[in-house]
Amino acid sequence: MSPRELEANLLMKAAAKLQLIKDEWEESSLAEKDDVLVYNRKLWTILVTSATDKESELPQDIKNNIASLGIFVFKQTMSIITSDDSNKIDVLISINRAIAEGLRSQPTQAE
Repeated sequence: MSPRELEANLLMKAAAKLQLIKDEWEESSLAEKDDVLVYNRKLWTILVTSATDKESELPQDIKNNIASLGIFVFKQTMSIITSDDSNKIDVLISINRAIAEGLRSQPTQAE
């Protein structure tokens, strides 16, 4: 599996976890909600760190966009935690799915 496929799969896994917790929001404990949000935040921390690394071959504008998107994801996560509003999860689900689809649709440089 290529790194792009792995990233896409992990983003889709996180989106599925977020969707499940949203669907079961009222029945879910604070710890269950936190576990899912922490999983997504950790994934985004790794993605942002990897993409913005000095040795990353991504163009600078892509690095900047990923960093900005990561900051948005982190802020949105905090907003969900502090407001206990399940509707705010929709944007995280959409972002994860959109990035995963983009990773799957674009060929790698080696291809």
